[in-house]
Amino acid sequence: MISSKKKGMVYALDFVIAIVLIFLDQYTKRLAIMHLKEKEPLFLWEDILHFQYLENRGAAFGILQGQKWLIVMIGLIALAGISYALLKIPAQNRYTPLRISLIFISAGAIGNIIDRLTYHFVIDFIYFVPIDFPIFNVADCYVTIATLLLIILILLYYKEEDFAFLTESKDEGKSKTRAE
Repeated sequence: MISSKKKGMVYALDFVIAIVLIFLDQYTKRLAIMHLKEKEPLFLWEDILHFQYLENRGAAFGILQGQKWLIVMIGLIALAGISYALLKIPAQNRYTPLRISLIFISAGAIGNIIDRLTYHFVIDFIYFVPIDFPIFNVADCYVTIATLLLIILILLYYKEEDFAFLTESKDEGKSKTRAE
């Protein structure tokens, strides 16, 4: 049985990691405003990586332009689901990759929600030239990389029964733990 003290420590660590990630995202966006806004793009690595200021009033790939409140609501609903999962995930090492993925997705969502509520748009500034991908930001990196990791984990690492914790009640989980 996992002690409530260990669970509390896991939750505290999750929270600290999320705060650090959100701070880094917001800090890089602040730097983009100070050094890139109303300026020519900064060619960090010619034909590979540019920093270029962009105000994105839509969601991923510019969809839902001008739908700030709809995008914020979708983000908040996603955060509620992720929060539920994070509270239900057992505090076992086996689930650490899952926790980390969900924390990164949450931090990215929160970072972009902060932008939408503060500026009414998301600050994007990273342009990866070789694939002509839309300009993005650090929060987008968190969400994209963590989502890819989550897909790989679900397809290759976890089995269906590893997610039983999502539908168990507290009493079922306690009796199951005692039986083991």
